[in-house]
Amino acid sequence: MTLSMRVHRPWMAGVIALAVVAPIAAQTPSPTTPAAPATAQPAAAPRRIVVPDVDRIVSVRDPQRSPDGAWVTYGVSTVDVATDKSDNDIWMAKWDGSERLRLTSTGESESAAKWSPDGKWISFVRQDEKKKAQVWTLSRLGGEAQKLTDVVGGVSDYAWSPDSAQLVVTSRDVDPAAAEDKPDRAPKPIEIETFKFKRDGVGYVDGKLRTHLYLFDIARRATTALTSGAFDDTAPTWSPDGTQIAFLSARSAMREKSAVREVYVVEARAGATPRQLSAKVARHGEPLAWSPDGQKLLYMEGGDPRLDAYEQFHVAVVPAAGGAATLLTPTLDRPVSDAVWSKDGARVTFVVADDREVYVASVPAAGGPITRVTKGQQVVRALAESPADSNFAVTMSTPTQPEEVYALDHGALRKLTGHNDWMAKELTLGTVKPVEFTNKDGVRIGGLLTLPPGVTGASKLPFVLHIHGGPNGQDTFGFMFDREWIAANGYAVLQVNYRGSHGRGQDFQSAIFGDWGNKEVMDLLAGVDWAIKEGIADPARLGIGGWSYGGILTNYTIASDPRFKGAVSGAGSSLQLTMYGTDQYIVQYENEMGQPWKTMDRWMKVSYPFFKVEQIKTPTMFMAGEKDFNVPAIGSEQMYQALKSVGTPTRLVIYPGQFHGITRPSYRRHRLEQWVQWFDTYVKGAPATTPKQPTPTTSEAR
Repeated sequence: MTLSMRVHRPWMAGVIALAVVAPIAAQTPSPTTPAAPATAQPAAAPRRIVVPDVDRIVSVRDPQRSPDGAWVTYGVSTVDVATDKSDNDIWMAKWDGSERLRLTSTGESESAAKWSPDGKWISFVRQDEKKKAQVWTLSRLGGEAQKLTDVVGGVSDYAWSPDSAQLVVTSRDVDPAAAEDKPDRAPKPIEIETFKFKRDGVGYVDGKLRTHLYLFDIARRATTALTSGAFDDTAPTWSPDGTQIAFLSARSAMREKSAVREVYVVEARAGATPRQLSAKVARHGEPLAWSPDGQKLLYMEGGDPRLDAYEQFHVAVVPAAGGAATLLTPTLDRPVSDAVWSKDGARVTFVVADDREVYVASVPAAGGPITRVTKGQQVVRALAESPADSNFAVTMSTPTQPEEVYALDHGALRKLTGHNDWMAKELTLGTVKPVEFTNKDGVRIGGLLTLPPGVTGASKLPFVLHIHGGPNGQDTFGFMFDREWIAANGYAVLQVNYRGSHGRGQDFQSAIFGDWGNKEVMDLLAGVDWAIKEGIADPARLGIGGWSYGGILTNYTIASDPRFKGAVSGAGSSLQLTMYGTDQYIVQYENEMGQPWKTMDRWMKVSYPFFKVEQIKTPTMFMAGEKDFNVPAIGSEQMYQALKSVGTPTRLVIYPGQFHGITRPSYRRHRLEQWVQWFDTYVKGAPATTPKQPTPTTSEAR
């Protein structure tokens, strides 16, 4: 059961060299990006989106402003079809929008770019020759990247000291008894005694190796342990005077059976004892940030820890010397994130998720009314400040544009990058409209309707109900390739923010606590009924599908309503009892559902799709990642086997070596093609053939 949206970002393997820093127009196209022809060709007519386009779309993330405010670094992820790999490079854009520079380029990956406070260095993380993630640096004066750290366990996070003389890094312990990495040696047996022992993207976790903080002296190239013990310490940040470091850690007696993390502060010297700042038993989240005067710490505070995935964070501040914390957003019934201080410490700016929109807002640091900064049907996030002014670099996305870097300059958005501008020139996308309807309980439910290109109104179209995961995610006004691809094949696509989604308040988000497959299904079917009533959906050609909790809800829905002609259940489950102890959500299960031997009736109730399998007549394709510890493949395998047993058309697709998210580019393309082929076969009733895809042109160095 996946009841929280988890993002796994493993460091990519390989060693990378520095490309010559030059303006974009002067760069040599990469091997996977052919140069433009010598003679101009007539522009092709706009076309519908096709599967190969998914590999051309550039993912832009993690903007960071330079100390002088003149530049913004950011990460750019591209796909190399030839090697079937994704690559993340570091780019830099001028704050005035006049120039973009590509800083790294060799086909491998680096991430977590940061500026040294003195502005002389750009640092990032990439793997070295030992396959360990380390911090590397680029001089602003030019030259090649140099490896800075050589931490035995590798670096998972880091932060510069204010004087640029040290780093604080987080690193996982290394087992001194581990066998050398040789192909002729068998891995050691995994001996486990901890309550939580699985993590998607990582594997089995024995609890013996922990993540701790280390000080790295740049001049001496020396690493010194700062924290120790049977705890995981994360998210370090330096005080403005460089004498203390704040971090998050789970050190309470209940840490084994809770998701609680607390705020700690430790002097920036070996042997110092951490002291706890936040006293309330609650989940505490990133980012941690010191006020400019060093007197307070900003962090995210949750509510009842038993709610786990369903709880909303609030912006909170706590005195650095100790004392009671203050919530700055106590009356804002929406989830918040990405909080940062203003240059003068008078205000706190943060991101709000609100009913399909994601916007920037601010509040006085002493508390008071909240002011919305950005407006519109868009997704704005990833705030990055600079000590030079009170403006921010952000990323922004719309239904027709993937994320790009923008300047949030005195409250106005100004575009700095255009890596995906080719889409507006080459593609005709579907029309995305916000919709609302009322369910049987009288609750207003919001969603998004995507119509095929050229379709503007009621047309009785073949229809796909596309369900988001989480369940505490939400479908937003950001760009989404999947819905565009399905719509491009002639389907009306409806996405519903059912109860359990975030963006509608705490009560809405926690409405399904311990009651899976009930209210959500009611909300989803209300959306289908609305689309039929409005003349948008052909009631004889209904499809349904989703991934993660979207796959779980697909199973619940086809077991509740026979109208669907075809279904795709990705990374889902139905016999929920079998998820206990086989996935990573053991803490949430015991908080929400109880121990199965004591609450068997509750567990059986939420497992009804498996026990109603003979009532399921919808042809269903099940998909899963082979190594998924979020929603293990057993959930898909069981439903495939059950439908096969009762004679309902079904198919099982397993992606080798993949975790919960499918990351290998060829597998992503396969998944997209399989979805539409399945719907064409069973929803449209078309022959099960592989559609011929137009070959898109390739844009240069996007």
